[in-house]
Amino acid sequence: MAQTPDSPAPRWLDEQEMAAWHGFLEATSRVARHVEQQLKDEAGLSHAQYEILVRLSGAPDGEIRMTELAEGLFTTKSGLTYQVGQLEKRGLVTRRSCPTDVRGVLAVLTAEGRAALRDAAPGHVTAVREALIDVLDAEELAVLAKGLGRVGARLRPSG
Repeated sequence: MAQTPDSPAPRWLDEQEMAAWHGFLEATSRVARHVEQQLKDEAGLSHAQYEILVRLSGAPDGEIRMTELAEGLFTTKSGLTYQVGQLEKRGLVTRRSCPTDVRGVLAVLTAEGRAALRDAAPGHVTAVREALIDVLDAEELAVLAKGLGRVGARLRPSG
């Protein structure tokens, strides 16, 4: 939002707020890079591809509409299409027409995709623990979960 002559002055961040903001930026960047690198090195997957496999594995019959998958993964439809295409080339996912909507496309987890997820999961959870979970105590984890949950809910598109 652009500042106009009639706009109230911005509420600048104080020292503690700035420290929280910078800490959030550094931590999210470093955790994301750590997890991404672990998945590439050990499983040959990007983090986005891993999350696609996770979402599909938890869905009824291992299939989800592409539009629903894109919304759940916080990515664009074109980004999802690319990642699903890469997984499809490896035989981990297939796509098929949605039987209830001629315009809809389903992403479907294959047996090979389930096996790849099963093989990748132990290393992934170890990396997540190493980078974030085991660094914090139970109280810090509870505050982090509650706070970031509120941030996500506030910024989530309505409807």
